[in-house]
Order: sequence, then structure tokens, then C-alpha cells
Amino acid sequence: MSDTDTPVIEIRDLHKAYGQLEVLKGVSLAARRGKVVSLIGSSGSGKSTLLRCCNLLEGSQQGDVIFKGEAVHWKGQGLGRPPADRAQVIRIRTNLSMVFQQFNLWSHMTILQNVMEAPLTVLKRDRAEVEAAARAYLDKVGIGEKCDVYPAQLSGGQQQRAAIARALCMEPTALLFDEPTSALDPELQLEVVKVIKALAEEHRTMLLVTHDMRLAADVSDHVIFLHLGRIEEEGPPDQVFGAPKTERLQGFLSATVAA
Repeated sequence: MSDTDTPVIEIRDLHKAYGQLEVLKGVSLAARRGKVVSLIGSSGSGKSTLLRCCNLLEGSQQGDVIFKGEAVHWKGQGLGRPPADRAQVIRIRTNLSMVFQQFNLWSHMTILQNVMEAPLTVLKRDRAEVEAAARAYLDKVGIGEKCDVYPAQLSGGQQQRAAIARALCMEPTALLFDEPTSALDPELQLEVVKVIKALAEEHRTMLLVTHDMRLAADVSDHVIFLHLGRIEEEGPPDQVFGAPKTERLQGFLSATVAA
């Protein structure tokens, strides 16, 4: 398999439980370079947990997490298996920038400082280069004039766009979005959706957890419907949304449209 064929992120038969509660029950997926994979499903289906497992923010009990063909090394098995190589974890995480539902901006830093912080402290990049890149990414998401203000002075949509600029400034191999619009009012959601669509058009590799079916349909190359910790159905968006095969997906989409 060539480098272009090797998935950026691959999950094989992943199992995750909290005590007796099984959250993921043998899930597999692959996100290839330049493709957008969306995860949809009801609350509690395991979408966000799966995303966090991809970024090694959550552990798992069984299965493989593979980044660009490199499998994560685990120490031991079962409930107690931590990653065995901390340097490997840091390397993978710095290449997978995550945008959370809550913006997680540092309140004591300006927007520009927020965007610059990780490239400076984690990647040890040159300050002048990082500042130039941070300003360019803030321009890209439409809030370049907000560099010197603090998060509390921005709307929720502007804060989320700042969080996206922060993720981009790490120059990641892939972007992970965990419900990036669900904490926002409808009109503010549109600001963020516009940015995500623009990133998809640039053929950036993205894993997107969302309740916004229109967004998933518009930007995705592949859609995965999770139900109770398993993949119930998956495929291209026109198939998943236009011709769902399973009753569970049909019911989910009907309920989503009705809502």
C-alpha cells in the first residue's frame, strides 16, 4: 500500500468500556488523506468517545489505533492498557488537532495568543513565523480584526472560529471536530459551518462528529451511523441520507428532520 493509499487515521475492532458500560463494541473506520468522514447517531451512541480514542485522549481495552500506518503501542491488555510510548502519543496528538464542542480558549490570553500558544510551546516553532501564521489563519476564519481581544469579548461563533484557527496553526495532518456547532445559536452555527465547508473544499482530512445532518451531507465523502456502540450503517452521503437501508437509520433521520 502506497503512502497515498494509507489511511491517515485507521481504527480496527475498537472496544471501549467504562466499568460495565460498553460504549464501543468493535468499531472500525478509516479516514484517508483529503477525505471527510462524518460520524452521526443519537446521543450516547459512542461518536465522541470514538473521536477521542482516535486522538488518544481516551484509552480503550481492545483493538488498534493506527496513524499513517503506524500502530499505537500498548502496554498490557484489557482495562489497564495504557499507551506504551509517550513520545509516540505526543507525535500523533500534535498531528491530529481537535476542535471541541466547548471552545476551550484560555480566558486570560488574547485570541492571537491563544492561537500561537501550542505551536510555540509544543512544537517549539519560531515566534515570528508562528505569529504570521496565526494572523493568517484568523483572517482565514474571518476574525482577523479580533487578534487583540479576549475570548469573553467574542460571540460563541467567533470563539469557535478562533478555536478552528488554533487547530489549523498546528499545521495538523488531520482535523477532528466534536460537535463544533451544537453549543451555538442557529445564526452563529452558520458562521462555523461556512468555515468547515471551506476547509472541506481544500481537501483537508477531517473526522467530524455532528448532529447537523445537512453539514454532514454537504461536506462528507463517507458517513458512519453509530448505534449503541456499533456501526449500524455507512457509505457515501447520498446513500446514507438518500437511501438508508436499516430501520434504525431511517428512524434516526426521520426524527432528526422532525426535530
